[in-house]
Amino acid sequence: MSPLQGLLARLAQGPGVCVTVVQTQGSVPRECGAWMAVFPDTLIGTVGGGHLEWEAIAQARALPPGNAPETRRFALGPSLGQCCGGVVHLRFETVSMDDASALRKRLTAAHPPVALFGGGHVGQALVRVLGPLPLALHWIDSRDGIFPIDLPDNVRAEHSDPVHAAVPDLVPGSGVLVMSFSHAEDLDVVVACLQRRRQQADLPFIGVIGSGTKWATFRHRLAERGFSAAECDAVTCPIGLPGITGKQPEVIAVSVAAQVLQVLPRH
Repeated sequence: MSPLQGLLARLAQGPGVCVTVVQTQGSVPRECGAWMAVFPDTLIGTVGGGHLEWEAIAQARALPPGNAPETRRFALGPSLGQCCGGVVHLRFETVSMDDASALRKRLTAAHPPVALFGGGHVGQALVRVLGPLPLALHWIDSRDGIFPIDLPDNVRAEHSDPVHAAVPDLVPGSGVLVMSFSHAEDLDVVVACLQRRRQQADLPFIGVIGSGTKWATFRHRLAERGFSAAECDAVTCPIGLPGITGKQPEVIAVSVAAQVLQVLPRH
């Protein structure tokens, strides 16, 4: 369950206080938009931990019911037992189930889009890693019955047969990860992505799972289809951070997720 899902589920039991970072100066532990929900018996999310969060929790629990939203300033210095040196402005807002729709919209921020082609072992592991991250994931496969029933809030699943037919409709700026069950499908997706790059130049990263031998074969076939060496150089294969050599799906997923965070532009 994602933090947002947890918040909405907990609101069904009673109101709480949503604490949101609305302004920062200097060195601070979290960015604007970070939030936590404070209830009498539990916490969901985080605004950075440490004494800042401890004080914010205490102040949130001290608010009278129905208190009007207000913003408070916290200097991250000796008075808070911290030495970051920055300043954080936190907004305190009492929330209930009546606010669920507005909270879902507000707390689902615009995140960098990622398109994942493939629902196999690595794809499933990768979704588990990417699900909690600030990304908007479009998960695509050509097979029926691949996707789990419960998906994280930031994941949208699509059945597409043929799978590469989904490429023209990807969100502009999407990073593309290709790891289908078939090398032929992988190649079709890469071809569609390179064709789109020719026309629109709006796919900043195309990564393909596989070995150097697989990519050498792909390059040869792409050249036969008229793609230049420079166009092929825009594809990363194998994907994942160099130096992480484990072959377990979970290890590959962590390596690929870290690479995605490195290469995609931040919103």
